[in-house]
Amino acid sequence: MNWSALQGLISGVNKYSTAFGRVWLSIVFIFRIMVFVVAAEKVWGDDQKDFKCNTAQPGCHNVCYDHFFPVSHIRLWALQLIFVTCPSFLVMMHVQYREERERKNRLKYGEDVKRLYLNTGKKRGGLWWTYVLTLVFKMAVDATFVYLLYHIYEGYDFPSLIKCSQAPCPNLVDCFISRPTEKRIFTLFMVISSLVCIILCLIETIYLVGKRCVKIGSRMQSSRKMQMTASMMNVRNPNMLVLEPLSDKRPNKEAVSPAPSYSVAMSKT
Repeated sequence: MNWSALQGLISGVNKYSTAFGRVWLSIVFIFRIMVFVVAAEKVWGDDQKDFKCNTAQPGCHNVCYDHFFPVSHIRLWALQLIFVTCPSFLVMMHVQYREERERKNRLKYGEDVKRLYLNTGKKRGGLWWTYVLTLVFKMAVDATFVYLLYHIYEGYDFPSLIKCSQAPCPNLVDCFISRPTEKRIFTLFMVISSLVCIILCLIETIYLVGKRCVKIGSRMQSSRKMQMTASMMNVRNPNMLVLEPLSDKRPNKEAVSPAPSYSVAMSKT
C-alpha cells in the first residue's frame, strides 16, 4: 500500500470537510482502515483451516463451513470500506471541476474577468448538494453492511460449538470455530466503529441542513425589514410629491367664465 498517496488523498478530502467530517475521516482511517489492515488477516486468516468437525466424512467440513460462514468477514469489511471512503473523493473531484472551470474562464476572457466562484471550496450550490448526498450515501452503506453482517451470521456472537446436519454429513456433527472470543471482540469493534461513523454523518447532515435553513431565514428576515423600512419612510415623509390623475386637474367648464371682448373692455374705461 502506498501510504504517501493515501495520505495525500486524505489531506485533500480533509481540506474541504467540516469539523464533523474531519472527525469521521480520522475514525475511518485510524480505527477502521488501520485496524483492518493490521489485525483482520491475523484474526480471520485461520478461520477455514482451523474449523474442525468431529467427522471424517469427505465434504462435510466444507459444507458446514460454507453454511455458517457464507461470506468472509474480511471481504465483507473490505467492500464496506471501499464503498464508504469513495464518496468522500467526489467532493474533492467537484472542487477540482470548479477550479478547472475557473481556469478556462480566465484563459478565455482574461485575468480581470469576474470570477465564477468566490471560493471554489465553499459548500454552496451544487457542491453543497454533492457533500450532503455523499453523507447520506455513507450512512446508507454503513447501515446496510451492519444489517447484512447481522442477517448473514444471525448476530455478532460466535459460539465455540456449532451443530451441523448438512449433507453429505452422515448425522448431526459438532464443529468448532478457532478463537471465537477474539473474533467476537474484533467483530463488535468493527460494528461499533461503523455505528459511530453513522452518528457522525447524521450530526454533520443535520448541521449542514440547519445552517442552510438559518441562512435562508436570515435572508428572508432582512428582506422583510428592508420592505418595512421603505414603507415607513414613505408614510413619514410629508414632502413627498403625490401625482394625481390628469382627469382631476382638468378645469371645470361651468365654473370658469369666458373672458370679455375687447370692445366691452374699452367702453368701461
